[in-house]
Amino acid sequence: MFFMLTMLATAFAQSVTVRDEADYLPIEGVVVSDENNNMAFTNSQGKVNFKKFSNSQQITISLLGYVSLNMSYDDLSKMKADILLKQDELSLDEVVISANRWQQNKSEVPNRITAVTKKDIVLQNPQTSADLLGFSNEVFIQKSQLGGGSPMIRGFSTNRLLLTIDGVRMNTAIFRGGNLQNVISIDPLAVESSEIIFGPGSVIYGSDAIGGVMSFYTLEPALSTTDKVEVSGSALTRYSSANGERTGHFDVNIGGKKWASTTSFSYSEFGDLRMGSNGPDDYLVPVYVSTIDSQDVVVNNPDPEVQTPTGYNQINMMQKIRFSPNENWDFTYGLHYSTTSNYARFDRHRRVRDGHPRYAEWYYGPQEWMMNNLKISHSKANSIYDNVTLNMAYQNFEESRHSRNFGSSALESNMETVDAYSVNLDFEKGDEKPHRFFYGLEAILNKVGSTGEENDIYTEVTAPIAPRYPDGSTWSSYAAYLSYEYVPSEVWAWQAGVRYNAFAIQASFDDPLYGYPFEDADINNGALTGSLGTVYSPGPTWKIRANLSTGFRAPNIDDVGKLFESVDYAVVVPNPDLKAEYAYNAEVGIAKVFSNVVKLDATAYYTILENAQVRRPYCSNGQDSIMYNGEMSQVLAIQNAANARVYGVQVGMEIKLPAGFALESVYNWQKGEEELDNGETSPMRHAAPAFGSTHLRFMQNRVMLDLYANYNAEMSYDDLAPSEQEKGEIYAADANGNPYSPSWYTLNFKGSYQINSHFQVTAGLENITDQRYLPYSSGIVAAGRNFILGLRANF
Repeated sequence: MFFMLTMLATAFAQSVTVRDEADYLPIEGVVVSDENNNMAFTNSQGKVNFKKFSNSQQITISLLGYVSLNMSYDDLSKMKADILLKQDELSLDEVVISANRWQQNKSEVPNRITAVTKKDIVLQNPQTSADLLGFSNEVFIQKSQLGGGSPMIRGFSTNRLLLTIDGVRMNTAIFRGGNLQNVISIDPLAVESSEIIFGPGSVIYGSDAIGGVMSFYTLEPALSTTDKVEVSGSALTRYSSANGERTGHFDVNIGGKKWASTTSFSYSEFGDLRMGSNGPDDYLVPVYVSTIDSQDVVVNNPDPEVQTPTGYNQINMMQKIRFSPNENWDFTYGLHYSTTSNYARFDRHRRVRDGHPRYAEWYYGPQEWMMNNLKISHSKANSIYDNVTLNMAYQNFEESRHSRNFGSSALESNMETVDAYSVNLDFEKGDEKPHRFFYGLEAILNKVGSTGEENDIYTEVTAPIAPRYPDGSTWSSYAAYLSYEYVPSEVWAWQAGVRYNAFAIQASFDDPLYGYPFEDADINNGALTGSLGTVYSPGPTWKIRANLSTGFRAPNIDDVGKLFESVDYAVVVPNPDLKAEYAYNAEVGIAKVFSNVVKLDATAYYTILENAQVRRPYCSNGQDSIMYNGEMSQVLAIQNAANARVYGVQVGMEIKLPAGFALESVYNWQKGEEELDNGETSPMRHAAPAFGSTHLRFMQNRVMLDLYANYNAEMSYDDLAPSEQEKGEIYAADANGNPYSPSWYTLNFKGSYQINSHFQVTAGLENITDQRYLPYSSGIVAAGRNFILGLRANF
């Protein structure tokens, strides 16, 4: 450590670190410029090289949201400490990436976008990336088990939302309409920032981007800012009491002038989750199933507030290598890997049949994800582009489901793999206003592997059963898009875009285990989507925006070819005649800053979904019921059988108070309605009840404190979707004995202290009043009072 500090001190005349004055964290992307138009940017460690400014009379250090500094080169060379930037007063400006895959000023984007910064991640200490999204309090998170987290945005979820990591889509051909936990494969401790774009994003991102896009950006290799190799990194250890979490993490960056490497590793171990003590007794877990002497028995739970079985563990690894031969070219290769242990599908463990638990076992096998990603960027103005990026990726997904009925020896297992190949070529033309173009091409291919087997746990005899999906099926997508930004003045900004997307499915059902009346599904179709939006800024403290956009979701292998038991005595079968569903969205937003003290913003939206792919009664071989798993079951299938609509408002407030205090609040209200077979309407399953949060923050002198409340409105029985009304095991009972989701709140406190540039301690107490509550549609009760302690070391 002493040797490294000596190296840094030697190079200090040319390299310094820029930090936030309040929390002392390094700031990435700070612009350093002079009167000769020389320019440099701080890297991910907040470092910048001033060598090119040796002849400058005045150097400006600036970043949106901070007060600019003007200094001379002599002043900088004599500095014996880091440069500290002070946060500016409330502003409507911010740099975002997710809207068009390129950096833009947020004040010129007609969409509502929320960013989760590194500062938020450090303070909130999320256990998973699902929790990271939930801390924004503009994304509702549903959990069916501890190893889960399914985002809901504006009434949409799962395969109607898009996940991207470092610009690569994670959605695959088997993303389902039910709840998904794939987001937990992303390591929150390796995330540099995250952006959430609300509403359809299909022009840029294609299929699935109906309700919104969640973009994650992970740690980037930082080149040396001196002539010597620079080594930096961090290590973290954390404990949480509600589930006995034990997490360890480290990341290391080695940077040279042209080469850099970043390595990240995280390990988390979670025990069974304890719920709160104050709330409905319906949520208690009085018993659980155990297999003793080859016999399934119901065991009394010695502590009904502990949810058994819910514990699991997870490993995340990342390796990135960067090569930047000159200022025009940049090559980055990234390898991501994540895996979990087995983890129980806890909501299925709550099901009861004939007075006994429905299942003796129901668990997911290890959820594995690997991504190889090569990103090549070139920046040099010419007649075709100013900047271009080629992003190629190969991902491999593995998951499995295992279930055994209570008292049965037959363990049924379905194993799935997806090989996902993608290529994105994105161009930007027009660095200077008023015209700017974004355009590109995309190609995607998914290959699905699926097998099924039944294993007698006593005799160990195995036999094949019908796979969940047609083995060897493929899903492909090819697209071209164009987006145009016109900013004629500081008052107006316009943006329009169009995309054409062709998609194809090939799936074979000739396996005799299926017994379907058709042998294959061959779908070739296309979708045209567009957007038009404007931002009107009559002054620096006003922003009014309006946006019209369309989105689509192409049917995938899960929609067309899935075979599974959805609820008791019902089975979902394939439908080879599906078509794409379309969303039409309109939204308006307004933001206003009053006297540099109060900022208010509000967005209202209305989305119509046509040809919605929904689960409805179906006929297989002319029969509406078939024998499945030895039981006569109603036949269901995904069909283009409904229209739906979602509307709502998102409101935010921020007040700067004296002495480093701030008051912030956000509130989300949405309403969703879906057409039924009889022409009536019902609530949409993924339209969450109203929710929000209010924070009282303090940030000054390396201290960050956050006292906040999260709250959630009630969802009555009549407001539940019909599919949710059937899930009495995961809801409380109202006065009439019907399932409903009660309102709830939690009071929480988080704090961090940056001891010096090397050590930071974080602590928190969540759910201080120990409320027993279950977020809407979740299968696991949320954590009770939870103490969190973390220690981070930076070097």
